Amino acid sequence: MRAVAVLSCVVGALSASNEFEDIAAEVNAASAGWTADPATSGCFKKLSDVQSLLGAWQKGHPKWVDARLPEYESNLTAVAPEADFDPRTKWPKCTVIGSVRNQAGCGSCWAFAATASFESARCIATGEDKEFSAYDTAASSGDARGGCFGGVASVANSQFVTYGVVTGGEYGSGNGCLPYVCPPCEKGLYPPLCPINQCAPPIVPWHLHGPAHCISGYAKSYSADQTKAASAFQLSRPSVSNIMSVLMNNGPLSVNFLVFADFPTYTSGVYTHVSGHGLGGHAVAMLGFGIENGQDYWLAKNSWSAKWGDKGFFKIKRGVDECGIEGDISGTRFAATEVVV
Repeated sequence: MRAVAVLSCVVGALSASNEFEDIAAEVNAASAGWTADPATSGCFKKLSDVQSLLGAWQKGHPKWVDARLPEYESNLTAVAPEADFDPRTKWPKCTVIGSVRNQAGCGSCWAFAATASFESARCIATGEDKEFSAYDTAASSGDARGGCFGGVASVANSQFVTYGVVTGGEYGSGNGCLPYVCPPCEKGLYPPLCPINQCAPPIVPWHLHGPAHCISGYAKSYSADQTKAASAFQLSRPSVSNIMSVLMNNGPLSVNFLVFADFPTYTSGVYTHVSGHGLGGHAVAMLGFGIENGQDYWLAKNSWSAKWGDKGFFKIKRGVDECGIEGDISGTRFAATEVVV
């Protein structure tokens, strides 16, 4: 379906610094239920490189915006705590659910998380496996329009209802109206190896301030390509069972959490914070849940390419609001046929 331009961390040429080696050693010695490897952090030279990708403005951030989304309302059936759910298995024709993207050297994680949730929930509702533009999301999300410098996923979900979003694939793919514009780095995820000034044309709120155009040769106009969600919602104080039910009935969600210094070294297992200080807010797509070695977990998809972590995915402890991952959750809903602008 898509031509994917993925990052190569060039681990052999870009050895991890001592700080990542020390962190991984501490995690593995703690037997915390997950495996750390400084090689996976070979995507970064130092902890400050990770921070440049953490663009999710959280509550308390001076630019954080309350999207004021309604709570998800439905007669949800309680989910047994021992349940195991992976949407990639339940909806195998929706390949967008399992497709891992690459935000490159840009703090647009919030836009990737919201777009991943949008396209996944839409495919589940309509049966159409179509990828949408994280670039358009980053460029068009109203008061959360920091682009590479940050934003709010819940505001992006709200904008999907009001303005919609156009199609678009990875950088260089030529897929859709607006493919991603930030090139993947040759030797890492961080600036200056992929400076954000290469994200051209500039990240600006296009369809709030004047006309926009699809890439040359695309069959539709920008306005004809826009797709809206029927509604957006949040789970502000959810029970674990409610989150599980929404995932099973509506599809993947966009979630925010605090990234600590040990997270970049994750390779497998169920992540819990073991070592290091907080680096910043990050947004990802929450997909499903399960139990591994007696540990309840959430399954999530990152946007640091398939070279990071467990082929781009990770598991994180469920039921204790680990790193705040259960405290800021949003998504979109669709009718059988979605609204088209």
